[in-house]
This record gives sequence, structure tokens and C-alpha cells, in this order.
Amino acid sequence: MGLFSKTLAIPQAKDALPGRSERMPVADRHFVLGSPLDAPFEGFERILVAMGCFWGAERKFWEAPGVVSTSVGYVAGHTPNPTYPEVCSGLTGHTEAVRVIFDPSQTSYEAMLRIFWENHDPTQGMRQGNDQGTQYRSGLYYFDEAQKSLAHASFEAFSKELAAAGFGRITTELLEAPEYYFAEDAHQQYLAKNPAGYCGLGGTDVQCPIGLPTDAE
Repeated sequence: MGLFSKTLAIPQAKDALPGRSERMPVADRHFVLGSPLDAPFEGFERILVAMGCFWGAERKFWEAPGVVSTSVGYVAGHTPNPTYPEVCSGLTGHTEAVRVIFDPSQTSYEAMLRIFWENHDPTQGMRQGNDQGTQYRSGLYYFDEAQKSLAHASFEAFSKELAAAGFGRITTELLEAPEYYFAEDAHQQYLAKNPAGYCGLGGTDVQCPIGLPTDAE
């Protein structure tokens, strides 16, 4: 198997690429929002998701009310600090992810979940639309018990809505948040830097029945 060959199976840790100890350097500030790309973000909350190509997914979140900062990276694999070509090879086990920092006084975790579920098709396994590979799988990663409960509840609720609409079962991996590795700076806020760039984001046209607080609607 060559470095850039496609695979639809996540490799075992012993078969994954070795990676490196150095973190990926990224810009200090968000290209669109002007906020820090990486900081303690005290007083704010976060959500970590994977929904296909991270270029279009990140834009959906930075455009949402109450979002403070977004970034793209790689999660749920074995290789430390992978590069984009390595992730695309399928030999790291990672999926393309978006980390979102939001202000809970202006929006909610439930609102972020709605953006996640309604802007991609979570039933497609190791692909999203025409994008195929382990790096395009759907994922929802929780940071604490409260998020875990809400994530599982939304999973079950949306599963019922999709089944009623004739879709297959949800293949989203639902896990405790793994280590997050920043993607290269060229991928951060990609569609703002390249307005005519590829988005690749789809959806199901099915609404997720998550109740939102009145001040977040």
C-alpha cells in the first residue's frame, strides 16, 4: 500500500505512520473573526466535530451567532501531529475535524449540535458525498458528562428523524474528545482565504429535533 493510496478501514496503531513530536505552526489570529486561534478561552465552551471536508464545515460554524473562534485539525487517529497528505493517505486513522469555541451567553451546545447534524449526511460511513476515505467520516466528540448526555440524546433523536425520512442508520462515531492536532495554516479558514474554493458540504434536508433556549433561537 503506497502512502497516498485510499483505504476505507482505520489502521491499527501498530500499522499507522509514526508522525512527529512538533506541533503544527498556525497563525495567532483567526483570519475572519480576528480572535485567537489557540488560547485558554476561559469563560467559553467548545465543541469538536467531524463532518466531511473541514473547509466547508468550519465556515458553517464561524458564520454562526455566538461563535468566538474556529479551527480545523485532525482527531481520532494514531499518528501524532500528522500532515494533511498523511491523513489523506488513510494511514494515520484521523478524520478531518473542526474545533469551535462559543460564548454560552449568546448561543448553546444544542445550537452547535444542530449545525453539526443538519449540515452533513451522518449516514455515509467513510465518506461524505463525493469525498471518500477514513478522513471524511462523521464524528462527534464530547468534553464532559453534560456534553456526553446531550450528544447521545441528539444522536437518538436525529436517528429517528432520519429513519422516518428513509435514510439509513447514523454512522457517526460518538466518543470522548481525543487529542486535537491542528491542521496546516493553509487549511485554517480556507474558504475565507479562497472564496471560490471547494466546499464539499452537503446535508440531508432533515431537521434535528433539538430544543434551543429562547435567547439562542
